[in-house]
Amino acid sequence: MMAFLRTLTLSALLLLGFATAQTTIKYAHFQPGSADQPKHAAAVAFKAYVEGASGGDLQVEIYPASQLGDAATVLEGLQLGTIELGVVHDGPIASFFKPIEVLSMPYAFDNQQIAWRVFDGPFMDAFGEAMRDEANMVLLGVGDNGIRHFTNDVRPILSPADMNGLKIRVQPSPIYQNLVESLGASPSAISWPELPSALQQGVVDGQENGVTNILAASLYQNQRYISLDGHVYSVHLYLMSGPFWDGLTPDQQAIVRTGADIAETIHRGMTAAQDLNAEAILTEVGMDVTVLTPDQVAAFREIAQPAVESYLRDAVGDAWVDDLLAAIEAARD
Repeated sequence: MMAFLRTLTLSALLLLGFATAQTTIKYAHFQPGSADQPKHAAAVAFKAYVEGASGGDLQVEIYPASQLGDAATVLEGLQLGTIELGVVHDGPIASFFKPIEVLSMPYAFDNQQIAWRVFDGPFMDAFGEAMRDEANMVLLGVGDNGIRHFTNDVRPILSPADMNGLKIRVQPSPIYQNLVESLGASPSAISWPELPSALQQGVVDGQENGVTNILAASLYQNQRYISLDGHVYSVHLYLMSGPFWDGLTPDQQAIVRTGADIAETIHRGMTAAQDLNAEAILTEVGMDVTVLTPDQVAAFREIAQPAVESYLRDAVGDAWVDDLLAAIEAARD
């Protein structure tokens, strides 16, 4: 009997040890928790790979649709180690790591391929190292937040003159305020969760976002017009808490990095598919779509890019701006 009890006790201790060996990754993102949303599809793939490859030692809990708070709350959690992983859009990151703004240089990238070459190259490696040093977050990947376009409920936008007098919602980020102001419109910083109601109530006339976000938040319900000007290739950064990362074993870190690579690939692919079919997708949901010619886009670039570049040089320094422009030029070769 005593031998049986000793065996039972040992088994219980072994089971307890296995349970406590498990590590939970709370994974936060801001799109709806459905399979047609790029961020959520990517999160589900990350969870499946990481849990399987770690033999269950790493468990992933997904919190979509701002369930863990807004972007600022998630970023603070990453720094403190209370949230392990967040996929956060570029605008709010500027309050924690200012150089993120350089990626929003308007009309800088010719297409997705060039943008991704830059995001996967040495420029972004240096960016990640600086972010770890300054903000204590580990950059695991760069997802695609969509090519951003202007929408509004007043009139079609074919030229910068059509922006005059419009009230445009922007992310809480100075670079977007500078972009909109340079084109003659009035920017209004409104957080993502509050945007649909702001449009519905007429607080602003319009906003700027990619197809994925327009669909995710049903913004088309209160926005009749969209001009496909493609002013910014917006990003989501896959960010892990620095304190949490340091507590993982090298093998666990490798598993997490591979999982992030898989998620990034899915995220980019789904978002790019929507961007490349923007005219058809947005027409189908009832929007009046204006496809701008290269010459029309150039008119926006000639006004907006110098103004924003001047701001960026003051805000983040010449080195970040020059290095990005050099990386873009190299990606074109």
